[in-house]
Amino acid sequence: MSRTIVVVEDDESIREMLRYYFQSVGYAVRPYESGEAMFEGEGDQELPVLFILDIMLPGMDGLEILRRLRQGRNTAEVPVIMLTARSAEMDRVSGLENGADDYVVKPFGIMELQARVKAVLRRTQRRSDQVLTCGDLEIDPAAREVRKGGRPVELTFKEFELLKLLCTRRGVALTRDEILQTVWDYDYTGETRTVDMHVKALRQKLGEDVITTVRGVGYKMS
Repeated sequence: MSRTIVVVEDDESIREMLRYYFQSVGYAVRPYESGEAMFEGEGDQELPVLFILDIMLPGMDGLEILRRLRQGRNTAEVPVIMLTARSAEMDRVSGLENGADDYVVKPFGIMELQARVKAVLRRTQRRSDQVLTCGDLEIDPAAREVRKGGRPVELTFKEFELLKLLCTRRGVALTRDEILQTVWDYDYTGETRTVDMHVKALRQKLGEDVITTVRGVGYKMS
């Protein structure tokens, strides 16, 4: 699971405070001063576990960023916490109506924000335990079971994690390095050939057409 938080905040002091604090408790932080910079900078980056968006931003405001995230195929389910001014009640309402998971009113204490982050991520984890469906495949993360056409399929631990990753990122071409970093963690020192071997095993168990090879990139599920 990703341990990255994206922060979009134009106030440098707040942005740096959030970066420093969340890094100190084990998260990687990608900070941006504007929505435009965020969408340009995120590009092919691994999806974060959370977005923290200030509403009052120059150019594209936080509500517009939120709308775009919720319209995105890959970002629609990533939780979002909005940072709002104390007097901006309508902004808070608009944020929640447009899919924000929570909001924190400025000025805020860092421990209050951390508590909100933990609560949102707990809810997200419960959602991520729901059964995933990709074509005739059903993947149950909680039970760690896979069914194809209603019939159970036995997978190894890493085969299961690889299949779940490709299903949750369905339609996205993932590089072998991205897969290694996510499934085998960042410190894994094996060859990218390991990914190919596990994809081959999944194809043997689930069918050749389940995972597509993207030439020069890696793999995806359509």
